[in-house]
Amino acid sequence: MDKNAIKKYAVWARRELINRVCQKALQYGISEENIGDANADTINGHLLTAAEQKQRQALVAKIKKDGYQQAMEEAAYTWFNRFCALRYMEVNGYLPTRVRVFTDEQNNFKPQIIAEAIHLELDGLDMEKVYALKAENKTEELYKYLLITQCNALSAILPGLFQKIADYTELLFPDNLLREGSAIEQMIALIPEEDWTDQVQIIGWLYQYYNTEPKDKVFADLKKNIKISKENIPAATQLFTPDWIVHCMVENSLGRLWVEGHTNDEMKSSWKYYLEEAEQEPEVQKQLETIRAKYAKLRPEDILCIDPCMGSGHILVVLFDVLVQIYEAYGYSAREAASMIVEHNLWGLDIDERSAQLSYFAVMMKARQYDRRFFSRKVQPHVYAIVESNDIDAFTLEYFVNGDASLKKSMDILMDELRDAKEYGSILNVTMVDFPVLYARLVEIEEDINMHRENALNTIHPLIQVAEALAQKYSVTCTNPPYMGSSGMSAKLSDFVKKNYPDSKSDLFAVLIERCKEMTQKNGYQAMITQHAWMFLSSFEKLRAKLLATDIVNMAHLGARAFEEIGGEVVQTTSFVMRKSHIDDYKGTYCRLIEPTTQQGKEDMFLAGENRYAADQTNFSKIPGNPVAYWVSKNFISAYQQKRISDYGFARSGLQTGNNDLFLKFWQEVDINNIAFGMHDKDEYLTSRKKWTPQIKGGDFRKWYGNFDYVVNWENDGADIRKCNGCRLNAMGNTELFFRSGVTWSHTTSSIYGARYLPYGHLFNVEAPTLFLSDKKKEMYFLAFLDSCVAQLYLNAINATMHYLVGNISALPIIYQENERVDSLTNENVILSRIDWDSYETSWDFKRHPMLSCGKLANTYSAWKTDCEARFLQLKANEEELNRIFIDIYGLQDELTPDVADKDVTVHRIFDTKDDVPESMKGSNYVCTMRDEIVSLISYAVGCMFGRYSLDVDGLAYAGGEWDGSKYQTYLPDKDNIIPICDDDYFDDDITGRFIKWVETVYGTDTLEENLKFIANALSGKGSAREVIRNYFISDFYADHLKTYQKRPIYWLFDSGKKGGCKALIYMHRYQLDTIARIRTDYVHEQQSRYRTAIADLQQRINGASTGDRVKLTKQLTKLEAQAEEIRTYEEKIHHLADRMIPIDLDDGVKVNYAKFADVLAKIK
Repeated sequence: MDKNAIKKYAVWARRELINRVCQKALQYGISEENIGDANADTINGHLLTAAEQKQRQALVAKIKKDGYQQAMEEAAYTWFNRFCALRYMEVNGYLPTRVRVFTDEQNNFKPQIIAEAIHLELDGLDMEKVYALKAENKTEELYKYLLITQCNALSAILPGLFQKIADYTELLFPDNLLREGSAIEQMIALIPEEDWTDQVQIIGWLYQYYNTEPKDKVFADLKKNIKISKENIPAATQLFTPDWIVHCMVENSLGRLWVEGHTNDEMKSSWKYYLEEAEQEPEVQKQLETIRAKYAKLRPEDILCIDPCMGSGHILVVLFDVLVQIYEAYGYSAREAASMIVEHNLWGLDIDERSAQLSYFAVMMKARQYDRRFFSRKVQPHVYAIVESNDIDAFTLEYFVNGDASLKKSMDILMDELRDAKEYGSILNVTMVDFPVLYARLVEIEEDINMHRENALNTIHPLIQVAEALAQKYSVTCTNPPYMGSSGMSAKLSDFVKKNYPDSKSDLFAVLIERCKEMTQKNGYQAMITQHAWMFLSSFEKLRAKLLATDIVNMAHLGARAFEEIGGEVVQTTSFVMRKSHIDDYKGTYCRLIEPTTQQGKEDMFLAGENRYAADQTNFSKIPGNPVAYWVSKNFISAYQQKRISDYGFARSGLQTGNNDLFLKFWQEVDINNIAFGMHDKDEYLTSRKKWTPQIKGGDFRKWYGNFDYVVNWENDGADIRKCNGCRLNAMGNTELFFRSGVTWSHTTSSIYGARYLPYGHLFNVEAPTLFLSDKKKEMYFLAFLDSCVAQLYLNAINATMHYLVGNISALPIIYQENERVDSLTNENVILSRIDWDSYETSWDFKRHPMLSCGKLANTYSAWKTDCEARFLQLKANEEELNRIFIDIYGLQDELTPDVADKDVTVHRIFDTKDDVPESMKGSNYVCTMRDEIVSLISYAVGCMFGRYSLDVDGLAYAGGEWDGSKYQTYLPDKDNIIPICDDDYFDDDITGRFIKWVETVYGTDTLEENLKFIANALSGKGSAREVIRNYFISDFYADHLKTYQKRPIYWLFDSGKKGGCKALIYMHRYQLDTIARIRTDYVHEQQSRYRTAIADLQQRINGASTGDRVKLTKQLTKLEAQAEEIRTYEEKIHHLADRMIPIDLDDGVKVNYAKFADVLAKIK
């Protein structure tokens, strides 16, 4: 199936159809700004027919109720759904006429329905009109008439999708569908015909991709704190469930329900994903037999199944297939089963009308697959869009209850409970009223002639259907619920779940776990795929306690990337089947599939029977927080009889500034002299009178040492931050612990847990929780434990999410034993990691570039590469030794090996090219190539050019404060802090010339050419070594600088634009009020003069050139003229800024200061 083609079409078709229905609305005098008179009989001189007047009135009423955009959206997706349904039916031969509506028999976009129009036998077809339209060659109008008539004819058998088109949707029927590029033509052209034979896949993907842009908008709005409205919940939460997971859920719930009461090995063998029950103790087995005896009494028609969040109906059609097997095993034919399943077994609900349309269609087509005459049987599925009682008026209600007190009582209950129902969907718990009496009344009024009859049938009937579906209990509840955190909920929804589902209120998927449990009959099955957070997070601890009062029969723990459409670690899922019973010591079967990183890989591991566990869920309560840690051993659990980390100290969360942009900076942004490094306590810091102090803020996955990137404004004991936070004392963190040493980690990570030693002198941020030990001598032991595979095993059990909380670390069992070897290895690991961290200029303890050594740069690079490799291997060996020690201490030899994956060793490792990087290092943030190291060398050289570094002193030579020229003897920095980047040697201090001089100074004259070639080879590019280096500075240097400094550049690129008319770098810390003026007069004006001279010279040469040379010279002239024009415009901009003499304040950081010159600086991307 070509999903790219399906996505391309669905996204485009939504835009196209919305545009087309809006155009049609405009033809009838309706726009977003003005809907005109609802009762108008003429529009723009066009006399409306009686039908058009009625349809227009209906459209105006719809817009007044739901708004213009919603009305257009609904009309567009209704036609989209109908077109998709017609295409599916014509390809599969399901249209009653057997005449194709979009293509001919060869799948060409030549609708067979037009060619066969005069031979069609279609209910409602006016043959005189057909003849007239054909005679007048009004093919487009004929096609529109035939399509609408076909849709109306289908309403008799598929009323849930093809309602009689007498309402406003016909008014908004898109024009010109026969043209090339229409919604229908593109459907035929883009989506292969064979893709339409797989009903589940084509409908599911079309629905998901149709929602792409609405979904993107919803998540963009969330970033602006705009909550998800009831209209947008489907777009925000819809996710097509992988087919194998659906089969797994259905086979292990509905399938299990049947075969445990009606033994059928042949049926079981046909189920690819069925899991046999774990071996149970005799007493457990005895209780299971009692339950199975009840299953044995079930007839197929007794089984009630529901998907309360049905989406496109994927789960419903798989339930249908298994139900057919059950009926056949009971003696029915598949043809007989089809109608019985639709009538007796299947229910589906969704808040989205378009979802209900597609699910309805899916179920009907599945029934037609088994029974060719199904459409003639007039059976309709129990598949509904949630409706609310808000729009049922008092007169209609009074007519329906007809003075009957019992009817009125039931309807009053439903009216109350289904008010605003679309806000809540299937989480509503509806009272079981006397539904047969309500249905009897509906039958009674069908032949009535009361003015309220039609409204009652159109509004009260669907309300009763939805209410019954929500009220009754089911043998099997199976669904993929929406995933939506409480922060995205509307106020109504948030209040509702807090009140009714306090134990699961953090996310809608968890609320639906609880609700599905309520919907399921005693001893029935609940099968779901949800995010796995409920298994571990403390916020779901009470929910876990409720769920563990039922039996987890089996689970496929999927982890990240179970949905191929979602990359990364954000959505981590688990699919599980629960039985609504409780048997002490019951063992469930668990498949741990978190390791494979693809959807296919997880399925393959499941089918191979790998990583399977039989776990007694009563053991979960022996672990703090009751996590569903099915994979752990007795030795693992016994460690909790030891002390916890909290017995030796306390882990705390840190500072929330309330405005990071204002109070938090990368340390490179500010004046280095205004940063208080190495403070032991608050008093020492206050005495320093400095504004900034180092603060840790989580960061990338890294062990042992590092991630020291930030400084925070803590002047006057954080007075400005305290003022910003007001009374939010909790936002200030644990200030009494500031400046102390400890063990820290990143709160949020997409990798495994990594702890780091925190030296004294830092504040810690909320994103960098920190452990402070009562006995500092134990810091190395605790750091070693936290960075071991043993700690990771425990963390996986209590919190397999992207967030490592203070409580998670505090609750870890610690078996402390004085061990000099542990302390020694840990100290060495900290030192190795610190050497690695300080080898790059983003560390404030960086001394000089590690590849500074006279002679051949190739040899220096090789030596540096060897140093890094040795450090990497030593750190890996140390980590594995520590793992062995802790595995032995905890007795976990059967669960763990000491091996450390190469990608999890967090010091840099260098490879000559990306192709040389082994598979074992894929995914590591610490892989460097020769190019990376040469780029860092060039960055250091540019720092020397500006005086940030000196070849004569270690560390920073200048980063604010007073300039000290005595620091620079070997290589002199640029005097005016302006270094031009040119495509030729226009200036003496051009950056390429300066760099070549720097290389010569550092490595010597004798090896200059060889070293330049080495650098050019690492950078790659065409031309001589000097040309490659020049092109690097022109095209790539600044992008690399932005990457190194995380979009907070300390060297600023003045750039005239894409033509490269003028480029020059300055060093932010050396900026002066006249810097812009000097750029203008000394460089821009000079460059303009050079362009004028060069242009005049080229013009003269062209006049005397041969034909062949003239083409080449003209091309050069065109380029120069474009550059000259670009720099002319640029000069005007820079002139304006130069005259203003704008000051900057380093304390404001890069973002604020850079913005002052945004018109003349390169864009930060």
